[in-house]
Amino acid sequence: MKSVNELLELFMRQAELERAMRQPGGARVTEEQELHAVRQKIAKLPQAKELSVTHKGALKTANSDCELDG
Repeated sequence: MKSVNELLELFMRQAELERAMRQPGGARVTEEQELHAVRQKIAKLPQAKELSVTHKGALKTANSDCELDG
């Protein structure tokens, strides 16, 4: 269960960083490096392959809900 929670946190951080890169001015170099590191961590987790499609869809839904608040 711990690795599933970790994976969810990594997917959420990845989405956050990707969203920051789409903003005017883009992301700083440190954010780009962190995004690369997060993607590497996700790739190393065995559950990532099974859950990536499901969580990315869920994150898109969650992110669109959050944007309505902001």
